[in-house]
Amino acid sequence: MSRLAIIGAGSWGAALSIALAPRFSQVRLWVYEKDLAERMRESRVNDLYLPSARIADNVEPVTDLAAALEGAEIVLSVMPSHLVRSLYSEMLPSLSEEMIFVSATKGLENGSLLRMTEVIRRVVGKRFEPKVAVISGPTFAAEVARLEPSALVAASEDAGVAARVQQSFAGPMFRLYTSSDPVGVEIGGAIKNVVALGAGVLNGLGLGQNVTAALITRGLAEMTRLSIAMGGHPRTMSGLAGLGDLVLTCTGQLSRNRSVGIALAQGRKLDEIVGSMNMVAEGVKTTAAAVDLARRHAVEMPIAEQMFQILHFDLPPREAMQRLMERSLKGE
Repeated sequence: MSRLAIIGAGSWGAALSIALAPRFSQVRLWVYEKDLAERMRESRVNDLYLPSARIADNVEPVTDLAAALEGAEIVLSVMPSHLVRSLYSEMLPSLSEEMIFVSATKGLENGSLLRMTEVIRRVVGKRFEPKVAVISGPTFAAEVARLEPSALVAASEDAGVAARVQQSFAGPMFRLYTSSDPVGVEIGGAIKNVVALGAGVLNGLGLGQNVTAALITRGLAEMTRLSIAMGGHPRTMSGLAGLGDLVLTCTGQLSRNRSVGIALAQGRKLDEIVGSMNMVAEGVKTTAAAVDLARRHAVEMPIAEQMFQILHFDLPPREAMQRLMERSLKGE
């Protein structure tokens, strides 16, 4: 049994601490909000992000990064994508070559357009060459926290690292498969949020299941094209980190990105929607990066492009849908 540091105590970080607690002798959960950490230590509940679940007794909420990382063999980062670079830079003096770094963040870094494991490599690589993996798959935090059956993928360019994460994290209700394609796994995890915004828009417009199924299918095609252009393997998109996560996020009632899309279609402004949420909908930030990546790699991503127009140029959602339907005819 080894020691685990989880960096980020939002709903996903808290849920992972519950699911993984039986697998580790010690889990330290880094919490940004000092008052929340104090309440969690007293009540064993994350009342801000995951009030329905109890934090395990061997999970220690801490607010000091160095304390969270002390003695950790695996560092699991679950912070929002726009904070990965700054937090890893802050953690850098406390990191060691023996650690395995696992990203559970689904997003892309705006500006650099880097995947999360690439950001980690850039920052940690200033001191040493890190061992890095990513976990992703169709998982809602609330269901993972209830210890309902869940399946994910652990991906790394180093097969030994992926296997170590699989063996360390897997449990009776938390199944992991390994993959050698972190590119595909991360692109799937990021772009599915963009497509889920679109699925929410369709729902908010009061449309039925036909068009949602079509959106999911064509969204998968966009994800696959981009992943392949970036060096990913086509089969990854037919697995848990591709199709599995896409279907869940586009259809599940607990999807934050889908909820944002619904609100947009109902006429609410983006700033108002985001301001009313206490958790991050990664698709909002990822959409611009997705469009930039598509242009960089000369990949056609019309769904992502129309979502970008809705989010950043106030394109009416019904007009965006019409643009997609009236594109030039072609073979599938």
